[in-house]
Amino acid sequence: MEYHNNKEFALKMDKEDSLASYRYQFYFPKHTDGKESIYFCGNSLGLQPKTTKTYIEAVLDDWKYLGVKGHFEGENPFATYHEDLGKKMAAIVGAKHKEVVAMNSLTVNLHLMMVTFYRPEGERRKIVIEKNAFPSDQYAVKSQLEFHGYDPDETLIEVEPRKGEDLLRTEDITDLIAREGNEIALVLLSGLNYYTGQAYDMESITKAGHAMGCQVGFDLAHGAGNLKLSLHDWGVDFAVWCTYKYMNSGPGGIAGCFVHSDHIKRKDLPRFTGWWGNKKETRFLMDDTFDPIEGAEGWQMSNETVLSMAALKASLDIFDQVGMDKLIEKSRKLTGYLEFLIDGLRSDRIQVITPKDPEARGAQLSIRVLKSDKSLFEAISNKGVIADWREPDVIRIAPAPLYNSFTDVFRFVEILKELVR
Repeated sequence: MEYHNNKEFALKMDKEDSLASYRYQFYFPKHTDGKESIYFCGNSLGLQPKTTKTYIEAVLDDWKYLGVKGHFEGENPFATYHEDLGKKMAAIVGAKHKEVVAMNSLTVNLHLMMVTFYRPEGERRKIVIEKNAFPSDQYAVKSQLEFHGYDPDETLIEVEPRKGEDLLRTEDITDLIAREGNEIALVLLSGLNYYTGQAYDMESITKAGHAMGCQVGFDLAHGAGNLKLSLHDWGVDFAVWCTYKYMNSGPGGIAGCFVHSDHIKRKDLPRFTGWWGNKKETRFLMDDTFDPIEGAEGWQMSNETVLSMAALKASLDIFDQVGMDKLIEKSRKLTGYLEFLIDGLRSDRIQVITPKDPEARGAQLSIRVLKSDKSLFEAISNKGVIADWREPDVIRIAPAPLYNSFTDVFRFVEILKELVR
C-alpha cells in the first residue's frame, strides 16, 4: 500500500483500523514522564490483557469455594482447563484440535519431542539446526546428541547464511538436506529467527526433509501468534512454542506443542510418559499400564498449573475474537509502515536486516546498529521506547498488531530520526 511520512497519515490509519479498540484491552507500562511508553517488545514479553486478573481470580475462587471438587465442577474445571486452550491455539497455528496441547515450557517440550522424533540409527544420526539459533535450542540439541553418545562436533550440522549475507536462503537449506539427508535424523529450525526476524519457508523445508526420510520440527517461539501457519497441511512432524511473547500469557507462561495427526495414534513411538497423558477414561483407575490419549495430549506428563493457564486463556479469548487473518493483515501494514519510515531516514548508522518480503517476516524488524554501538538503544529507551537489544549489534522492534498503532510507529521513527542525525 502507499504510505506517507506524516502524523496525519498515521492518525488516519488508526482511525480506519478495525482492530484499534483492542489496544485498550491491554496495560501499557508508563515512562518516567508518566506517559505510556512506546511498547515494541511483544516479541520478548507481550503486554498484560486487562482481563487477566479476572481470569486468574476465577480460578482462585473455584479453588477457594470448591477445593478438590474444582477439578470437575465449576464453569472451567481444573482437569479439563487445558482443552479449550489447545483448541484455540490449534486455530492460531493451523492445526487440528487433537494435534495441539498446552503444557510445560518450550525447552521442556522440545526435549520431549526429541525423545520421540530424534531416533538415530546407523549412519542416520545427525541433526540440522541454524548456526545462529536461539541458544536454548543449541543447548537442547547438543545435550540430546551427547545423551545418545554422539559428539556434537561430528553430528550437529549448522546451516548458516552465505558469506557476506545475513539471511538464510531456502535453497541452501533444502540443498543441504538433499545432499546429506541419508545421514540426517532430524531437521530442527526456528520458524522465525529471533535475531534477524527472518521467517523460514517451513513448507518447503518440511517437504525436503521428508523426501530424504528425515523428521522435521520447528521452534515457533517467535512464530506462533505472529505468522500465518499451516502446520497440519505442511506435514510438520512436531512444533513447540512459548506463549508469553505474541500470545501475552505472562512471564514464563505455559507453552504449546504440536504433534501431527500422522503420529498421534501410534503407541509404538517412544516417549517419556506420565499419568496426565493416559486416556482420560482410564486415568483414575490407577492402572500401571500406560495407555496414551490419541492426540498431542498423550505427550502430557503431569497436570499443569491452572493459574498459569488462566493467564493464557485471557489472551487466547481475544485471539479467538479477532482471528489470525485480521491480525496478519494489520501486522503487514504496520510493519510495512515501520520499514517505509526507517528507509526514509537514509541513515548510515543503521541498517534493517529483516527480509523486505512480507511473506518472509512477521511483526519484527531487526535494526543493525553499525559499529555495534549500544548507545542508540539506550537513547531510545531514555525517550520512552521499550524495545530489545540483542548482542552484538541489533535493536529488535516488534509492533504487535493486537495493541500497537500506526501512531506508535510514527512516534518511534521521529525519535529515531532525531537521534541518528
